[in-house]
Amino acid sequence: MTGEVAARASKKGIWGWMFFDFAQQPFHTLIITFVFAPYFASKVAANPAQGQEYWGYAAGIGGAIIALTSPVLGAIADATGPRKPWIFLFSIVGFVGCWMLWYALPGAGSLFIPMLGIVLALVGMEYAAVFNNAMMPTLVPRSELGRLSGSAWGLGYIGGLISLVIVLGFLSANPETGKTLFGLSPLFGLDPATYEGDRASGPLTSLWYLIFVLPMFLWTPDVARRAGDVGSAVRRGLSELGETLRSLPSQKSYFSFLISSMFYRDALNALYSFGGIYAAGVLGWPIIKIGIFGILANLTGAIGAWLGGRADQRFGPKPVIVFSIVMLILCCLVIISTTPTQVLFMTVAEPGATSNLPDIVFYLAGALIGAAGGSIQAASRTLLVDQVEADKVTEAFGLYALSGRATSFIAPFAIAFATAWFASEAFGFSTQDAQRLGVTPIILLFAIGWALLPWVNSRDYKPAAA
Repeated sequence: MTGEVAARASKKGIWGWMFFDFAQQPFHTLIITFVFAPYFASKVAANPAQGQEYWGYAAGIGGAIIALTSPVLGAIADATGPRKPWIFLFSIVGFVGCWMLWYALPGAGSLFIPMLGIVLALVGMEYAAVFNNAMMPTLVPRSELGRLSGSAWGLGYIGGLISLVIVLGFLSANPETGKTLFGLSPLFGLDPATYEGDRASGPLTSLWYLIFVLPMFLWTPDVARRAGDVGSAVRRGLSELGETLRSLPSQKSYFSFLISSMFYRDALNALYSFGGIYAAGVLGWPIIKIGIFGILANLTGAIGAWLGGRADQRFGPKPVIVFSIVMLILCCLVIISTTPTQVLFMTVAEPGATSNLPDIVFYLAGALIGAAGGSIQAASRTLLVDQVEADKVTEAFGLYALSGRATSFIAPFAIAFATAWFASEAFGFSTQDAQRLGVTPIILLFAIGWALLPWVNSRDYKPAAA
């Protein structure tokens, strides 16, 4: 287990590290969940079911790349020392990938460019987060990691909220009215007819990240470069990784946590990735309505991450994770049982009629998902730190990325295949019902992650003073 760090980083250094989450969250908010993903599914692909299917393929490919390479790079980084050069490298990849999404034209005959952009953005942003997360234990004592992680996630959600308001209020417009959520014409002459406001979420994410990641590079202290030549460091890192992998099955708590988090984080990522697509296809929500849903989820996510960090500090990260998984499973059941005419599988409006109740229920479920998702992600970072020694942190976050991505291609692929299967002529389901049935693997993954948590230990420590 890790011990207390010898020194505390300056407040400026800690804020710089926290601003990484602020810089990166618009990628998850704008691209993965609330703007670009539903736009891709409803306007770029031939139909929403195909859009959900092909989004699953792109996410699966990106996840497979990360799963195959992240532990090796993490071990090499631990052996060589500094993390910032790695963050810089993968930030470039993520920047380019997000910018490419501008070229995802509505009704495009080929999906190659947007799918390539999605893969590059996923790989770049995920890897940058791996190396940024590894800096966390060097900034504050272990007893304060829960609060630090929760505060950083909360700050990240605020970044996602602000960026989403910018897109909905000033860039993305209803093609029928030509007006944004605030009743304005889109800035920069963006054309509502070709959904330039929705596509602008890609370049906006790139520029936002470029600006707000700078405090981390300028203010946050990095690990010193290790002595020796790079070749020796690489060989040492790979050798230590091999030893870690061989010993993992005998480290019951560490191994169980990696496997558990592999499933529940995969389910959470899939829930985020397909939530907006689901709302567009099943409930028929336009981008602006999905965006309002996103504003609510980001607001509750910030609150949930902050409260989860405080609960982590008082009770430890494991109870926070267990409670969050239960909440997320219940929310998934509510969402799958909700259509324009049904709530909890009970009819609330006749076909062709309308009811506001399904929208209200979906909004409430989204708010709870935001809160539970924020707290579970923050607590997972601190529970991982409890499993390893201080000199193995980057390797651990590499394995954490592996465990999070080793099945990350399974959830999107499972959703893609299930959606295509239920949409086939053999079943005769409607596009709406195919989408509903296609996302059911998410619940199973959450349940598996929850079932493995009893074997995971959380370090005993004295809570820091409030």
